[in-house]
Amino acid sequence: MAGSRQLHAGNNGTMKLVAGNSNPALAGAIGQYLGIPLTKAVVRRFADKEIFVEIQENVRGADAFVIQSTSFPANDHLMELLIIIDTLRRASARRITAVIPYYGYARQDRKVGPRTPISAKLVANLIATAGADRVLTLDLHAGQIQGFFDIPTDNLFAAPVMMRDIKERFKLGKVIVVSPDVGGVVRARGLAKRIDAPLAIIDKRRERPGESEVANVIGRVDGGICVLVDDIVDSGGTLINAAEALLEKGASAVYAYASHGVLSGRAVTSVSGSQLKELVITDSIQPTPAVAEAKNIRVLSIAPLIGEAISRTAAEESVSSLFDSPLTIP
Repeated sequence: MAGSRQLHAGNNGTMKLVAGNSNPALAGAIGQYLGIPLTKAVVRRFADKEIFVEIQENVRGADAFVIQSTSFPANDHLMELLIIIDTLRRASARRITAVIPYYGYARQDRKVGPRTPISAKLVANLIATAGADRVLTLDLHAGQIQGFFDIPTDNLFAAPVMMRDIKERFKLGKVIVVSPDVGGVVRARGLAKRIDAPLAIIDKRRERPGESEVANVIGRVDGGICVLVDDIVDSGGTLINAAEALLEKGASAVYAYASHGVLSGRAVTSVSGSQLKELVITDSIQPTPAVAEAKNIRVLSIAPLIGEAISRTAAEESVSSLFDSPLTIP
């Protein structure tokens, strides 16, 4: 027919990776794993620090993944995430997945007293309202946060990545997995079961926020290599106190593995001067220069894990099967 033109699929289903400013190194590594360049975008500030976003490629009909941890400065990075999502929605992306390796405000998951907020739920509402269709995150501080979202949410686990590292570095017959508090027992027990190691628990008393005091060690640790497992290391006080208590009980050495290295204030200095043989964190939060220079802090990359989860999400394949067997973890 005269004047007719050939129709084409355009961007329908094409994967697009959009990164905010929170962790460009991780976003780049994820893109490299997937063999996809990051989508050209500008995320900048006006003079009054107001955030402006411009996507510089056509994303109409695309399957867009926004990679952004809501780490320090948490409010800036959260607003970047919300505005990027809104930008993609108004640019007619077919589906928008918020990939949040570190979900800030997760420690405010319940009312801790009268007239206090549940900020983790508020942030979940904001992300959904901005236009996200689904969420992909890593080691949420509390499992129930997954239920705070009214959109599909996949919570990945760094434990298999840690387990591989532990198997490569230690004689497993000497390893004792330790939970730094009662709340982390499920996480520690899961890792202990995977490597067939005994479990110990630190009975911790917290007098005020940000400070902890070790009261007792539950379990036998004498002569063993103790591996503390936690999701977030902030001030480092909990792990440092736990290490001292374990060494007093006869442990030969104490190592710590944490998914998210918040490491605020003087935390890096405190960890560097502590009795922890080594603190191992992931790059869910971009390591600071101080972390990179610390002799007893090491960073594991979770880019392959998140990249594989993104690939499976785009292909409508199972994400949970990633954790059915350690052999399937990239």
